[in-house]
Amino acid sequence: MSSPTTFHGWLAHDKSAANGTMTWSAFAPKPFNPIDIDIKISHCGICGTDIHTLRSGWGNTHYPVCVGHEIVGHVVRIGAGVTKALKLGDRVGVGAQAFSCLEDGCEECGKGLEQHCAKMVGTYNAKYPDGSWSMGGYADYVRVPAHFAIRIPEKLRSEDAAPMMCGGITVYAPLVANGAGPGVKVGIVGVGGLGHFGILFAAALGCSSVVAISRRRNKVADAKAMGATDYIATSEDAKWARTHARSLDLIISTVSSPDMPLESYLRLLRTGGQFIQVGAPEDKLPRIAAFGLIGKGCKIGGSQIGSPEQIEEMLKFAADKGVRPWVQTRSMKEANKSVVEMEEGRARYRYVLVNEEGGGKAKI
Repeated sequence: MSSPTTFHGWLAHDKSAANGTMTWSAFAPKPFNPIDIDIKISHCGICGTDIHTLRSGWGNTHYPVCVGHEIVGHVVRIGAGVTKALKLGDRVGVGAQAFSCLEDGCEECGKGLEQHCAKMVGTYNAKYPDGSWSMGGYADYVRVPAHFAIRIPEKLRSEDAAPMMCGGITVYAPLVANGAGPGVKVGIVGVGGLGHFGILFAAALGCSSVVAISRRRNKVADAKAMGATDYIATSEDAKWARTHARSLDLIISTVSSPDMPLESYLRLLRTGGQFIQVGAPEDKLPRIAAFGLIGKGCKIGGSQIGSPEQIEEMLKFAADKGVRPWVQTRSMKEANKSVVEMEEGRARYRYVLVNEEGGGKAKI
């Protein structure tokens, strides 16, 4: 096995890329370092972060950029300095992080919190220490430090594992970190790509109740099939905040809206409850009154993806528990169309691009 000197992928050249104007073009990957591996991509999930980046929603994007950080493929090149137990042909996944300092004196890396390292480099649209820019997985190959590649369990299909690399870990990590399990009542705000993972994992963790929270009731049947035990439609259920007050121990919010009814969500928490935000709006979160926290001793927090160790743990858990996301596969050739339809909210509930030349097979 080997990899080419030039990679090809869907490149965004300006903000219009979110409207479907990416071009399949050649690009030079980052310089190959001894700690790096090259992966021939077979699958790449479409994440909301991709769209925010394509349109410069979170700040100015460095164009041209190849997005995609829910990557699965096979190792085709291994650097001489790689110490991770990988071999050519291994099926691995890469999520939203491609680098951290991994230095002994780094407080975050030393605690296995690489995703919070001050020198963290995202899998795309981020600058490595050598000045090169990271490029993602809407492509034929990707090059990353081996530390951030995770072997995929045999029981998991590639199209299922791909969206777990970012979407899955984004909700799995805060669920586990904040005690989700038997006896715990969990609410998931947003029944979309992230939210559906939240429901699936909360149910698999054995939470005593899993409440799906969305604006409308059009996803009740889907949420119940995923494992939800109850459903709140905030725009249709009269006095929902009062009806369900003090009913949840933990809320994971996956929505990316600055207009969310945050104070009403806090009313749903029991004493000592926690509200964890993982969705990232392109604007600020709503204002809240301090008494929404003080009265019940509640906490608001946030969570960012997960470490390689946590991703490995999540993949094993998913394989053991039979957790399967609801995915729709699309040919890599349909990346532009798929991005537009993702933004339109048509995915049920995650699109995964399949690179047929990389060994994948799309089922449209």
